[in-house]
This record gives sequence, C-alpha cells and structure tokens, in this order.
Amino acid sequence: MSLPGKARSGWDAQPEGPCAILLAGDGRRPFSAQAVAEAVSRAAGNLIAVVTVAKIHGSAFGLPNPGLMPTRREIDERQEWVSEAMKTITALGGKADGQVAITRKATSTLARIARTRSAGTIVIDETPYRGLRRFIEGDVGAELSRRCRRARIAVAIIPYLPGELSGGS
Repeated sequence: MSLPGKARSGWDAQPEGPCAILLAGDGRRPFSAQAVAEAVSRAAGNLIAVVTVAKIHGSAFGLPNPGLMPTRREIDERQEWVSEAMKTITALGGKADGQVAITRKATSTLARIARTRSAGTIVIDETPYRGLRRFIEGDVGAELSRRCRRARIAVAIIPYLPGELSGGS
C-alpha cells in the first residue's frame, strides 16, 4: 500500500503491471470522496492505480529550469493526497498503488499512464473552476476524454459539488 520508491531524485517510479481503474488527479486539489468511491465500485476488487500530477511550469530558452520545477512542498502535498486516497480505497475493501507524476502536460501523461497500465476506465474529478480561469488552466477531464477515445478507455468525470473544494489553488 505504500508509495513506490524514487527512481531518480525528485521523480516517482511508475508502478508496474496492469490495473482496472486509474483514479486520476490534475494536481490542483485532493481526490474527492465521490471519485474514490466511484473508483472502488467500478474496480470490483481489482487494482486501482492512484495518480496525481505535480506540474512543471514551463521552460527557459527550451531547457528545463530548476526554478520552474515543482517544489519539495508541492510534491509532498501531492504524495499525501495519493496516500490518503489509497488509505480510503483500502478501507473500502479495494487494492491500490499510487504515484505522483511530474510533468508539463497533465492530460498526455495521464493518458499515457492509462495506456501503459491497461486501465479500462479513468475516474477523474471535474475541474471546479468556471469562466476565464477554466479557459486558461484547461479542463483536464474533457481533454483526457478526447485523448482516450481512440484507445477505447472510458473516462468517468465526477461532477464538482460546490463547497467541496478543499486544498488546491
């Protein structure tokens, strides 16, 4: 049930093997209780991969810049989110492993992880923001759904309930 060890300094090693469900997070907030419960109910006792994203904020002159990488505090916060989701899944009778993916583009990374792990379904929380902020930051669930259509991976977007937002930015 523990998070896998580090492959390189600051990067998580990806767990091996297939999973039935990918519980995905866009890195903006912790997993909702509804998303975790939906993943457990869809998994039917099979393995659930819990993945969230720590975002790299860009590059300088085309090269990675240490100032744009996620901070240790951001990575630790996301690892805590993954750990809490894994504990909840285990308490509900499911099996889970987890990782924090450090990337620039959340949707392509989550889609790649789903294909690599042969996930049948991705469960993700709806982006809680509206208007200009949603336009600028993007809607990860909708874009992930478009990316996974060709690979025939179902994407279940759990609706955002106002007042539920805790954590994130």
